[in-house]
Amino acid sequence: MGFFGSLIDLFGRIFISSLFIINGIGKIFNYESTVEFIESYNLPGIIIVPGIIIEILFPLLIIAGYKTRISAFILAIFTISLAFIFHFDFSDQMQTTAFLKNIAISGGLLFLITKEPGRFSLDK
Repeated sequence: MGFFGSLIDLFGRIFISSLFIINGIGKIFNYESTVEFIESYNLPGIIIVPGIIIEILFPLLIIAGYKTRISAFILAIFTISLAFIFHFDFSDQMQTTAFLKNIAISGGLLFLITKEPGRFSLDK
């Protein structure tokens, strides 16, 4: 992979990770309402804590290019799980779109698993 390919790889890792980091930080600042949302699905609100950790830690590792494949795998499983838990109401167009976005993001993460690390990664 040349210089520009490695640069594109870095930007791709930043772009796919930014969604998770922003949402993880948002959950911290909107903790109570996020717990209420989770509990409305009959799940314990405390699962927000590992959710926040996953949404912040693994994307940062992906951006740094450290343990990228493992981090991408964990985020893909996390994202697919969220699609089936929170967005499985296909009678609601917004939920269908959210479900499909989660599946698409997971697809991008699966591509990271198959890639060699670029020049701008700690895995290199």
